Amino acid sequence: MIEFRNGVAVVTGAASGIGLGIARAFAHEGMRLVVSDIEPEALAQATEALRSIGGEVLAECVDVSDADAVERLAQRAYEQFGRVTVLCNNAGVIENNLATWEYSLDDWNWVLGINLMGVVHGIRAFVPRMLASGDAGHVVNTASFGGLISGTANPIYIASKHAVVALSESLYNDLAARDATLSASVLCPGWVRTNIVDSDRNRDDAPILTEKLKHTRQRFQAGIDTGMEADEVGRLVVDAVRNKRFYIHTHPEWMDVVGDRFDAIVDGAHPASSRIPNPKK
Repeated sequence: MIEFRNGVAVVTGAASGIGLGIARAFAHEGMRLVVSDIEPEALAQATEALRSIGGEVLAECVDVSDADAVERLAQRAYEQFGRVTVLCNNAGVIENNLATWEYSLDDWNWVLGINLMGVVHGIRAFVPRMLASGDAGHVVNTASFGGLISGTANPIYIASKHAVVALSESLYNDLAARDATLSASVLCPGWVRTNIVDSDRNRDDAPILTEKLKHTRQRFQAGIDTGMEADEVGRLVVDAVRNKRFYIHTHPEWMDVVGDRFDAIVDGAHPASSRIPNPKK
């Protein structure tokens, strides 16, 4: 059984959105926090907010696509607190919606470097240390509802999130096969109020937005604006870790869309044209 109080939670991409919601939820459980983000000013503000609710916080500015930087984050976490109880590989970005063949290699490298390799780097840097401690612990990797359905938009993002789901399943099975003191979950959020649409604000070589792309972003943002609050996602993550639930869904009422994909696979049909439902909020 994981003891949250006085344990240590590491959360990447914690300066805003889901990451901050997760960090806040674990702070309310009495956990000490290691939070990282690529945006120093936003990270400083988030750190102050977490400390204002009583959290003991170590904050580090980290680019999760850099394996050495994530390794240094792990070193700092263990130097400061001597242990890590929960690891949340959460940092993520999304690209502009184009046809699959229209993206540059820079686009692919940017999204996969953060969304997929950021998770890989977190697992490689932290899991061996967590296993060596012998303490009960948990890893939560943030994928997406888009990682469970047939892609109809944002293909690099969708590919990265499918990969995170598969990687998380492998991690879970590897840990279970070894009777490890750790377990794992994958978070598959739907519409959540975040600023992910504007995630290329941190990209030096961000493409110039055409009027068509601006319109697409506005439509995507409209869905996000009616979505779930990030703090609610944080509470779902805490509950899943406490109860050792692997798949964490924010919108279980959407699962028929997931079923459409697997029905098509079983039937050998073309990919289901999965349309994310409009949120009810």
